[in-house]
Amino acid sequence: MSNLATMHPSEVRQLIRNNELVKPTSGWASGYTQANLAILKKELAFEFLLFCQRNQKPCPLIDVTEPGSPIPQLSAPEADIRTDIPKYRVYRHGELVEEVTDIVKFWNDDMVAFLIGCSFTFEHPLMNNGIAIRHIEENCNVPMYKTNIPTVKAGRFEGPTVVSMRPVPEQAVVRAVQVTSRFPAVHGAPLHIGNPVSIGIQDINEPDFGDRVTIKEGEVPVFWACGVTPQAVAMHVKPELMITHAPGHMFITDLRDERFGVI
Repeated sequence: MSNLATMHPSEVRQLIRNNELVKPTSGWASGYTQANLAILKKELAFEFLLFCQRNQKPCPLIDVTEPGSPIPQLSAPEADIRTDIPKYRVYRHGELVEEVTDIVKFWNDDMVAFLIGCSFTFEHPLMNNGIAIRHIEENCNVPMYKTNIPTVKAGRFEGPTVVSMRPVPEQAVVRAVQVTSRFPAVHGAPLHIGNPVSIGIQDINEPDFGDRVTIKEGEVPVFWACGVTPQAVAMHVKPELMITHAPGHMFITDLRDERFGVI
């Protein structure tokens, strides 16, 4: 298999569709924007759209499909949202009931899919600035945590903000803030730097989503708003049905990173 970092998104999506890639997508199709997924019934779509508008830090919208259409016309018009993500989660009444590699059997004509910006987009710019990405080094998923930072309520939607964490050398923290601030459409600058207890994370070695990574001496945990926030909201609000990506298993769009920041 070719180097996944240098492949075009359409090639990577084809491998995903064929179930040849079922793992986190960090580092794939370098230079192309990745996205979180949230699918809801049409009756809840406006409230969720309003929720995203009020919570742009954790939920920056990249694309929204027409009701009943699985095609993300603005971000990847040849893709199919039902098959082109490595792993999905199905929530019923706020409970995770199933993880699957496609959602064809769940799809119907009253569903709307939301694609939400992902912090994987700014990882290559961080690496280009000499800041290593630990979960890529350790070949695992980025650690993600529920926090005590509330989202702004919209209709029935409310709940805690989820953050992703990357260890950064103390001397590089300012640079990490500068680099990621250039990407407001994919979470932007960190929400928090340093003591995890301050934002309600009791044990940094026990993430709520993703995997634990090594934090070396002289490194500081840096936390960015995360597009997994809708999953925490789903657990809180308990809609009849909500389908999301499995954390770290993103949708790879055809949009270049340059569209969402200054490289």
